[in-house]
Amino acid sequence: MALTILILRLAVCILASPVFLLNFLGLWNRICKKCFPYFLRRFTVTYNEQMASKKRELFSNLQEFAGPSGKLSLLEVGCGTGANFKFYPPGCRVTCIDPNPNFEKFLINSIAENRHLQFERFVVAAGENMHQVADGSVDVVVCTLVLCSVKNQEQILREVCRVLRPGGAFYFMEHVADEPSTWNSFWQQVLDPVWFLVFDGCNLTRESWKTLERASFSKLKLQHIQAPLSWELVRPHIYGYAVK
Repeated sequence: MALTILILRLAVCILASPVFLLNFLGLWNRICKKCFPYFLRRFTVTYNEQMASKKRELFSNLQEFAGPSGKLSLLEVGCGTGANFKFYPPGCRVTCIDPNPNFEKFLINSIAENRHLQFERFVVAAGENMHQVADGSVDVVVCTLVLCSVKNQEQILREVCRVLRPGGAFYFMEHVADEPSTWNSFWQQVLDPVWFLVFDGCNLTRESWKTLERASFSKLKLQHIQAPLSWELVRPHIYGYAVK
């Protein structure tokens, strides 16, 4: 099986050789950073339609973590185009972080469409280093479809714990590796190297639930599901929240 995966990987990489060449020349990353927000804008519309019930379920108790003032302070890491905004409660104070500055103009549009929120600021930074956000300064951190592409999952979760106040919560919804020995797992392994390049660092084979289980949260509520998505490769999902 391992040899078959290796041979098929090689074949797929040969077919995708122009992308690998652009990456070798240092051009692909710049192209991807500019083009990926346009793709994600279209993808997240479909994703929200297919995952709306799960997102409403996930975010249904956000307000329970509001501070003494009753205002919920929320930090979204890897905010993308702001696809989660419509699921947040009215009056929520939102700060967004993303390493790609090209998302800002899409965020502005999402802010205009979601006036029930109080938008604070957009910070260009990676989730592994959120030094612009003070220790214990937010009630909730949200991270959806992000852990698949970060460079260091352990570090980003340490940063999440740092910026959360005691008793604050981390909400997540992520696609993950399928169960071993399934055909979907097989194709995830075959396509992962090309997928990683084409989709701006996204990995198909990460077992992100294991990293969450090892993190220093006092409580973890996590569910595995097969999401009702058109793309079978990303149907395996985890979602839930963890309390600091």
